[in-house]
Amino acid sequence: MDEPTVGKGTGKPIGRRVVLGILGLGAVGVVVGDGVQRGIDHALSPLQSTGVGKLVPGGGSWTFYTVTNGFPAAPPDYRLQVGGLVRRPMALTVDELRRLPATHLTRNWQCVTGWQVADVHWVGVRLTDLFARAGMHPGVKGFRFWSFDGVYTETLTLEQAHQSGAIIAYSMLGKPVTRAHGGPVRLYVPGMFGYKSIKWLQRVEAVSALPEGYWEHYGYPIDGWIDGRPPSV
Repeated sequence: MDEPTVGKGTGKPIGRRVVLGILGLGAVGVVVGDGVQRGIDHALSPLQSTGVGKLVPGGGSWTFYTVTNGFPAAPPDYRLQVGGLVRRPMALTVDELRRLPATHLTRNWQCVTGWQVADVHWVGVRLTDLFARAGMHPGVKGFRFWSFDGVYTETLTLEQAHQSGAIIAYSMLGKPVTRAHGGPVRLYVPGMFGYKSIKWLQRVEAVSALPEGYWEHYGYPIDGWIDGRPPSV
């Protein structure tokens, strides 16, 4: 989940009261039938380039958020950059990611603002496995992520990555991750609220110090566990 803002860039976050009002509408998207949901999606389609469409339900009971004024498009030559404190930096196409050993997960998606989508199926490469291939140097404390929206960043400690089983996801709900959902590649962190699962993933680095991510800067917890602790505890 990417929390909404007004306008472009880092902007000023929309107030929690406004978000909760939006979620009141979002709840309708969860309970109504597919026909009504398709009607909502059709009504939203002219708004997708304005930044408004991301604040109301669409896409099969999901509520889309973005911190910029639209859904960014991946460059035609997209490659996921894997680097930082590693011996073998990589630049991987989606097809190359697909050829690596895959992890399949089915989990509920939980937004920090309250809504949930049950039994979402994900496929991707486990983050820790990817960096095992890259060969991390001593002193790595965690991972830092950048979105190609040019604004959003996020972090995970090494311990969080292992405890959650976080994956670099290229498939969601039985098909490639869509642009609206953060494709072609996004992070998915099981057991954590959606704001930790950065969309439109451009680069991930192994780092020795972890700065605040985008929403941590606005007061969200670095430990974004849904139940306040890792699922294995």
